[in-house]
Amino acid sequence: MSDYTKRVYRNVFKEIGKSDEDVEKKIENAVRTFFYDSEDRIYHDAGADMGYLEDTGNNDARTEGMSYGMMMCVQLDKKEEFDRIWKWAKTYMYMDYGENEGYFAWSCATDGKKNAEGPAPDGEEFFAMALFFASHRWGDGEGIFEYSREAKDILRACLHKGENGRAGAPMWNRDNAQILFVPGCPHTDPSYHLPHFYELFALWAYEEDRPFWKRAADASRDFLVTACHKETGLNPEYANFDGTPMTKDFPWGNFGNFFSDAYRTAANIGLDAEWFKTDKGHFAAPLRMMKFFKTDLEAVRCEYKIDGTPLMRPVLHPLGLISTIAQSTLAIPYSEEKGSDFEIARKWVEWFWNEPMRKGGRRYYDNCLYIFALLALSGRYRIW
Repeated sequence: MSDYTKRVYRNVFKEIGKSDEDVEKKIENAVRTFFYDSEDRIYHDAGADMGYLEDTGNNDARTEGMSYGMMMCVQLDKKEEFDRIWKWAKTYMYMDYGENEGYFAWSCATDGKKNAEGPAPDGEEFFAMALFFASHRWGDGEGIFEYSREAKDILRACLHKGENGRAGAPMWNRDNAQILFVPGCPHTDPSYHLPHFYELFALWAYEEDRPFWKRAADASRDFLVTACHKETGLNPEYANFDGTPMTKDFPWGNFGNFFSDAYRTAANIGLDAEWFKTDKGHFAAPLRMMKFFKTDLEAVRCEYKIDGTPLMRPVLHPLGLISTIAQSTLAIPYSEEKGSDFEIARKWVEWFWNEPMRKGGRRYYDNCLYIFALLALSGRYRIW
């Protein structure tokens, strides 16, 4: 196994002239606001030994946010908060019954009552990755805190549901190795594709599952090439397995355009570039996106078709979009030359640097993406 502790990570903030002191102060202030501020926090303690992250726009706790919180905590060396979040998730979200046994209910009320009996696969993949990192950074404990076993069991459920008479459906299509929007469905979500996670699952999952995860990493990189528009770099929220946007209308809306979920894809490509540098052609998408927006914050205003056609629906998460575009700079090599690609990217990093964290009811998603961008652009979103 490679020694990831010896890797050197880019500090893009330093590349654009920010001091170590200023970067440290910005991270400290953001973490204080996110975890501890009385008015603007997302994280909350629950009783003596649990905690949760609240989706402040929907007044619930979601596997997306819970697993994001665990990833933030392991990157920031916050073991107590990590364990609190994980215990809350296992206590209230984990399903040990029915066709979704082994998965986590994607939404719960903040008192722990399940709002749903189905999972969302982005939660499971982030849970597993955060747990592996916790195992390597802090060591395994006992019971639910035997992090590495918990991670491997999650991934086993994700792949093997429905096999040998087992109830339920897997979270990955076993034929094309692509992650699904929900278990068993015939389409995917581009922002769920995390090839940089799958490379590590191929090292640390149960041995019999490792070849699949390597195949999934390759499949996701190939998919991202087709999902990101060849001119704009934009991708849809939901996509067919060939990367084309979903045209089906769902009861909860149409998701074939570039809107909230889709923002994360550029950030994921940036982190894949930083961690593994295996470019199938998808590393070019963030720069296309930056050029589409013409380095103009006024363009970050609405929903778009992936060909760049603006639509009437206004943007819900402007800070989230700016954050993810800034994080995608990791896919663009540093350069001091005038007219370089990095000169375009640095404008987005500067804009991100100057943006305050979001306040109010919609702050949850934006500020999650903001924290991840802060960590990634400062070289602190690492493999453990």
